[in-house]
Amino acid sequence: MTYDSDILIAGGGLNGPALALALAQGGLSVTVVDARPATVRAEAGFDGRSYALAIASKRLLTAIGVWGDVADRVQPILQIKASDGIAGQGAAPFFLHFDSAEIEEGPMGFMLEDRHLYRAFLDAMGSTRGVTLLSGETVVAQDTTPQGVSITLASGKTLTARLLVGCDGRGSGTAARAGIQRVGWGYGQTALVTAIRHEKNHQGIAQQFFMPAGPLAILPLPGGYHSSIVWSETDSAAAAIQALEDADYLAVLRPRFGDFLGEIALAGARFTYPLSLSLAQSFVAPRLALVGDAAHGVHPIAGQGLNLGLRDVAALAEVLVDASRRGEDIGAADVLDRYQRWRRFDSTTLALGMDGVNRLFSNDHGALRLARDLGMGAINALPGLRRGFIRQAAGLTGDLPRLLSGQSL
Repeated sequence: MTYDSDILIAGGGLNGPALALALAQGGLSVTVVDARPATVRAEAGFDGRSYALAIASKRLLTAIGVWGDVADRVQPILQIKASDGIAGQGAAPFFLHFDSAEIEEGPMGFMLEDRHLYRAFLDAMGSTRGVTLLSGETVVAQDTTPQGVSITLASGKTLTARLLVGCDGRGSGTAARAGIQRVGWGYGQTALVTAIRHEKNHQGIAQQFFMPAGPLAILPLPGGYHSSIVWSETDSAAAAIQALEDADYLAVLRPRFGDFLGEIALAGARFTYPLSLSLAQSFVAPRLALVGDAAHGVHPIAGQGLNLGLRDVAALAEVLVDASRRGEDIGAADVLDRYQRWRRFDSTTLALGMDGVNRLFSNDHGALRLARDLGMGAINALPGLRRGFIRQAAGLTGDLPRLLSGQSL
């Protein structure tokens, strides 16, 4: 069988380009198929859509040559404050407070806008030998043989490779065509996402306010006076809020937001996303692997979605590059099983952990409220335990792939 490239990647969001760059730097040839025209997303203006990148994710981006292009556009997360409460009544007396001064590695994370990160990936793919980007193309069919995999695009073009990687999100067509089923459930919650401008400087502090209907995350953006919010409400309430005019939308947000940053105003477009848990029953199939949301879709309660995907990227890239250097078939079942063994338990554990946290806090049960508030107070009072939580959130614990330690492949 002849191959157009070693690896085909379906999906060009963020995980797909990151994987392509890591694999190409390890000597493999990669073709990325992205349904969206690259220029549309790369030339987007400010809309507030942003990611909280963990320290480990920053190390990966540095190792694959992307961080230098975005370093001057990030907002370091210097502190994280989490509290429980009810809109209009203020926070509970017990809370969590994480400070980056408690770890040696510096800021716990970095806020970065989607448009800047994607632009950096696009530029890097264009200048990296071994990476081909097919923009505005969609995979409509795939077929595997013992020797390789072929895909058919909507344009009618066919491509062949040793391996196909699905980076095409929760509704992954790659997974569905391979017969991989999913388990999961909806939360009855929808996230309202937008950017706000505020009167006072956020000081690099990320806030998480747990309310009965769902959490409100207030995430600092560069410049000090803008923040991104991810605001969870019940599906019906979110639909009604999203339908409001801007002034009325703000009127609903203000009692939930509070006055700690002074007056607030909308500063970006408004989006909504239904929230659910979705786990692929297998991360691999013959000549196929799944990465990111195609493998696991988690609640955004801790902002770990992209970080979890980049952990997949780092693990799969290391497995494939090392296998190639040993002369193994990178699409062989035993090679792909190494990736699944490395990532499936960690991903599932984190997904279920976020599910449990959301269920614990998204209610107004008096006994549960007392228990969770006392628990947060206890964690906050124990420096060793608090430091462990910080390091875990920063992606510094566990069996880390080389890229997540900042080492090149």
